[in-house]
Amino acid sequence: MAEAQNIPVGSTTAGQIAVAAESTVATRMSAPASFDVADFPVPHGREEEWRFTPLERLRGLHDGTAVATGDGVRVDVEAPEGVVVETVGRDDARIGRAGTPVDRVAAQAYSAFEKAGVITVPKETVLTEPIRIAVHGEGGTAYAHQVVELGAFAEAVVVIDHTGDALLAANVDYVLGDGAKLTVVSVQDWDGKAVHVGQHNALIGRDAGFKSFVVTFGGDLVRLHPRVAYAGPGGEAELFGLYFTDAGQHQEHRLLVDHNVPHCKSNVVYKGALQGDDAHAVWIGDVLIEAAAEGTDTYEMNRNLVLTDGARVDSVPNLEIETGEIVGAGHASATGRFDDEQLFYLMARGIPEIDARRLVVRGFFAELVQQIGVPDIEERLIAKIEEELEASVA
Repeated sequence: MAEAQNIPVGSTTAGQIAVAAESTVATRMSAPASFDVADFPVPHGREEEWRFTPLERLRGLHDGTAVATGDGVRVDVEAPEGVVVETVGRDDARIGRAGTPVDRVAAQAYSAFEKAGVITVPKETVLTEPIRIAVHGEGGTAYAHQVVELGAFAEAVVVIDHTGDALLAANVDYVLGDGAKLTVVSVQDWDGKAVHVGQHNALIGRDAGFKSFVVTFGGDLVRLHPRVAYAGPGGEAELFGLYFTDAGQHQEHRLLVDHNVPHCKSNVVYKGALQGDDAHAVWIGDVLIEAAAEGTDTYEMNRNLVLTDGARVDSVPNLEIETGEIVGAGHASATGRFDDEQLFYLMARGIPEIDARRLVVRGFFAELVQQIGVPDIEERLIAKIEEELEASVA
């Protein structure tokens, strides 16, 4: 058996930086799931899954006091020819197939939505243009559910773009048929007061491939919970994330990859940069290799770059292995400031310090941005990173 790698990084005294690489907490990975909000007690912040989240900033999403309004969000879909776009009722059998809510907010979102969006790419359909879902907040409170389903051997790229101001709790399901290939780019570019809590469920068919890019810039509080499970052997999941946390923002990404069938792969890489007082980023990476999942090959990594004093990172990779017959499994977490050697190298070649710092940050994110494969999104993210750097890297 390949031995899991545990690479903890100690605390840094400058600013408020906290990093943790903890042992597996089985109760979190195996938390009971339910579609019924009554099965989840109201969190108080002492629970393992809520201890990093400032509950008061959820504005009632966690305790049932946030009531949906008619001006929550507007959803517009642009889809290439051949894609089926529907709005369906709660009784549609396709809703909830990819996964079940694992916390009270996700269950609240499932219990409260009225209509769900369903996007279907028929089997063997290969799209040459992305499906674009624009979610624009209009200032109110909303609960939502979206399903994206690919038939066998279909291939598609889906871009979900969140903008505006809203208090939103949402579940998104991705269902991949055998041999299907799906790339999803979820961009959180909210206005400064927005709150977004979401659970993303992906169910990957035999020999199917799922690639996810979660990009978080805006919002007062964003808490996302991507989850992956496999419906047959040979499935592959790549989960990439990029976040830039500003002063006062709370951005939390909690992942679970459940290797529940044999001979599947997963790779997780999340990178974040932080700047300003009380900027707080949380990354929880859980990988569970069940007893039946022989031949699993998995790795997860989180890296954080702290640009100023006053920022805090909590990074917790977890790995639970129930079988010794695996190809490989490991995880890593690293948080720090600028690499002095990189800065020295650039400055020794005549590059001013401010430009050298910007180059380091661009290079830090470039590995992920260049893999998205949607040119207009890549250009937009690069421009957004430049905008963030103009505000802080001096």
